Formats: sequence, C-alpha cells, structure tokens
Amino acid sequence: MKTIFSACCALLALCLFSPPVHAQQDAAAAKPLQVVLIAGGCCHDYATQTKLLKAGIEARMNAVVTVVLSPSNKTNARFDIYESDDWADGYDVVLHDECSASVMEEKYVKRILAAHRKGVPAVNIHCAMHSYRWGNFRQPVELGAANAGWYEMLGVQSTGHGPQSPIDVQYSVADHPITKGLEDWTTINEELYNNIRVFGSSTPLATGQQLVQPRKNELKKNPNAKPRQANAVVAWTNEYGPNKTKIFCTTLGHNNDTVGDDRYLDLITRGLLWTTGNLTADGKPTAAFAK
Repeated sequence: MKTIFSACCALLALCLFSPPVHAQQDAAAAKPLQVVLIAGGCCHDYATQTKLLKAGIEARMNAVVTVVLSPSNKTNARFDIYESDDWADGYDVVLHDECSASVMEEKYVKRILAAHRKGVPAVNIHCAMHSYRWGNFRQPVELGAANAGWYEMLGVQSTGHGPQSPIDVQYSVADHPITKGLEDWTTINEELYNNIRVFGSSTPLATGQQLVQPRKNELKKNPNAKPRQANAVVAWTNEYGPNKTKIFCTTLGHNNDTVGDDRYLDLITRGLLWTTGNLTADGKPTAAFAK
C-alpha cells in the first residue's frame, strides 16, 4: 500500500508542477519569427553590419533573419523588393536599415509604407531616420503632407547629426518591456541624431547626451568657445496608421563596434519582439521565441 501511495503522490506532483506535454511540444515546434533586414546605401559598412545583426538576433531568439542588401553605397540606393505591392508578404517584421536620403519618389515610398499601414511591424535603425525625405524637410513637417509619410511611420523627425563622439544613453522609461532591466551605457564614438519633431503617437524610451566640441569655424569666430551638451531622444516606440501598427526605432548604430555591442543587440532584439507581440512584461521573449 505504501508503494502504491508513493507512486500516486509522485504522479500527482508530476501533473501539478510539470508543464503539459502539448505545451512543451508547441514551444519546441514553434516556427521562428521571420525577420527581413533591408540594408544598404550611403555612409556605413552594411556588409559587416548585416552579418552582426543577423548573428546577434538569431542568437537571442527563435528567428530567421533574411538579409536584403543593396550593393549601392550612395544616398539614392533603391531596393528591388520594394517594387512589388506585396513586398512584405511572408515576413513577421521588417528591420529597416537603409540610408536612402535621395530617394524621393512618392509612389515608391507609399508602397513601402502601405505594408506598415496594413499592420506589418517595423524596427528602424540609424540612417533609416534620414531616408525618403524631400521638400522642406529641415522644418517640422505637417501631418498628412506628402513629405511627412516616412516621418509619421517613424514617430520622430530627424534631419541631421553632430560630430562623432561618445553618447551617454539613459533609459528614461525603466518599466517598459523593451527597457526593463537594461542599464544605462556609454557608446563609443557615435552620431547623435537631432529631434526636429516628436510626434504625439510616439513614446520616448531613451535619451542620449553628447559633449560636442566646438567646430573649427566656431573657434575662428570665438577662440574661447566651450564644448556644449547636446541632447536628443535616441530610442522610442510609435503607433502608426489606422491599425496602430507597432514601430520601434533607435538612432544609434553608425559604427560596427556599436552594432556588434551586446547592449545594442539586446535592444534591437527586444524591439523586434515587442513590435510583434512576443515580449513579456519583464523583457523576455515569449516561450515560443526563447532561445
């Protein structure tokens, strides 16, 4: 009788404290998140950075990153993938890392944005913030204007940056799933992008502070010119379009050492998980996408 009782107790404990077999099977059989990384254009080592991003993201979560890399190193870089209305079909989230400031064809840009308006999430990094702009873009754009579409998707309008020097990154919203538990850090030499406009649909998550040394022309005018402190939002979320599509952006990511930094890759991975609804409140991947 004691043997039978002990066996029953063991079986009961197994049922109570072990996850159901079908749940274990579901997690093991979960399809990886399909990420398309679109990169290329001016001013960056995209050949290296796409490798760093792909390896870093796939090491952190159950995902397959498909790289679409333009061979162009010009600001007029275009991507064949965008020539089709269904360009985002088959992907769960788009990682925009292009630098195409001189691409001004409204029809082309609207085709990109249409996928996001329909609900395809996006993560935008660094020079994606300075792409697809025309008209008087150095002034705050008007909502609904032809040249406002890309900025409305991003949630912040940026038009330029200062010299390269370290940026002190401070997470201003500590309890958001993307930033939960992340510690403030200082980058290597990086570019601090300005904020011309922060749209009401966006939520800033991190700010950057950078000590900017006087430029040569400033010193000519004033030999006693002092360094100044520049401040800007460097990471944020946005809700875009009628479906309130989830968007995450960071302006960080100019240099390879930054893109390959674990702290940076953690941030990008969390952004991808959050935009697709697969990030827990404590900043972890849901079971299906955990590594």
